[in-house]
Amino acid sequence: MAQVVESQLDARLAAARTRYAEQRPVSAAMHGRARMVMPGGNTRSVLHFEPFPFRVASAEGALIVDVDGHRYVDFLGNYTAGLLGHSPAPVRRALVERLAQGWTIGAAHPDEIRLAELICARFPSIEQVRFTNSGTEANLMAIATAVHVTGRPGVVVFEHGYHGGVLSFRDGHAPLNVPHRWIVLPYDDSAAVDACLAACRDDVACILVEPIQGSAGCIVPGDGYLARLRAQADAHGVLLIFDEVMTSRLHPGGAQALFGVTPDLTTLGKYLAGGMSFGAFGGSAPLMASFDPQQGGRLTQAGTFNNNVLSMAAGVATLTEVLTDDVLIATNARGDRLRARLQDTFTAARVPLRTSGLGSMFGIHGPDDWLELFFLAMLEEGHYLARRGFIALSIEITDAHVDAFCASARRWADGAVR
Repeated sequence: MAQVVESQLDARLAAARTRYAEQRPVSAAMHGRARMVMPGGNTRSVLHFEPFPFRVASAEGALIVDVDGHRYVDFLGNYTAGLLGHSPAPVRRALVERLAQGWTIGAAHPDEIRLAELICARFPSIEQVRFTNSGTEANLMAIATAVHVTGRPGVVVFEHGYHGGVLSFRDGHAPLNVPHRWIVLPYDDSAAVDACLAACRDDVACILVEPIQGSAGCIVPGDGYLARLRAQADAHGVLLIFDEVMTSRLHPGGAQALFGVTPDLTTLGKYLAGGMSFGAFGGSAPLMASFDPQQGGRLTQAGTFNNNVLSMAAGVATLTEVLTDDVLIATNARGDRLRARLQDTFTAARVPLRTSGLGSMFGIHGPDDWLELFFLAMLEEGHYLARRGFIALSIEITDAHVDAFCASARRWADGAVR
């Protein structure tokens, strides 16, 4: 049966692409226009897929509608940034109120204090915090802080890790990476870290790690790995940085609280400003004193929009009115159930796909043609996920949405092996 199915994959994929294109003439025309003024037709490479991406006309709650009128339940959640769904009412209200008071003020203001207090109370490792515009910037600043404090140049990162557009190790060293002295090790391999730190103990400033590798496909480390990283860092005077831009959604206190491991520095981003641009890095007060001139700190941080009033107001609304502990815990439990049900479906139908991840974010893995067939089939059924198989639930996704998605996946899987 497997040989028969494989021989049909090319024809099935071509037919699925043709149906997709024929059903979206407006998106096709817009893609042609976009390619004339933006290389590749976009300004965020991850959003592209063949033959062209659909373009969204509107979004509300868990739903998005494209320019051709197709409606989708959004299971992608803007690659974890859309945890609150589309246009949550308290965030919208906070933004409208803030706009009425003026913006681009170029000065300090009350909401940045309120948001900083909320974040420091939420994450175990953060006594003080500074804001940025993205998770990429937050990671850049955390690395620079570690290099400054330790006086060492080396930065340990892990294969397939992704910490931003200029901090990508999915295929080794990406051409656009910033020129730190990178030491790239296998993920979830404590022996490799031991060997590295023993050989380079006076050269390594920090270890930068995602507690769960997100863009790599939601890879969960083995039991005790993060605790061993903490011990290894302590033994060699190295700072441990948790990139929680994605994983902070997995628990009210982030993955650090979930796994019981406290890093020296934490980076944040994505959803914490309710969908507005946002990033942050923070740690202990002594470490962050490097940015305090009254304590002799010599580091400065530029960024016109670091404390922009819209992101700050949206962040306060997010953490005080929307993202309660109960809501976040329920969303992660729903993600665990969805991941398990999809895996059961793939296994029962003998489809060569598998899932990995934790809580509200997980990945689907398998041969590329199978992943694309699944992606296009789910779009036809009205479910949107990433082309590569990435899923990040929002708090707007309900059990009914999950049931419908699982039913569509089951119908596809049963037909895929006939």
